[in-house]
Amino acid sequence: MIVRIMGEGQVKLADSHVVELNELDDVLLKEMESGDGPGFRTTLHALLDKVRELGTPLPDDSLEPSELILPAPDATLEDVTAMLGDDGLIPS
Repeated sequence: MIVRIMGEGQVKLADSHVVELNELDDVLLKEMESGDGPGFRTTLHALLDKVRELGTPLPDDSLEPSELILPAPDATLEDVTAMLGDDGLIPS
């Protein structure tokens, strides 16, 4: 799957990693619902770091269709709330 991190670019990520990312997404969703700003920031960075760790960056000039779009590292709680679907950032 191709994942875009807004403001950074795209990475290719094996579908098998979605379960691991969903665990962080679930934590992020709970922190957002409770208004835990510091927890939200920590978990968002952990999620993005995990995508970078597990994924292979695509060249900057590559424009593949992204199956998943994640917020920029500096996104606010309000920014991410606007991006959320019913399943969080990462659909099950």
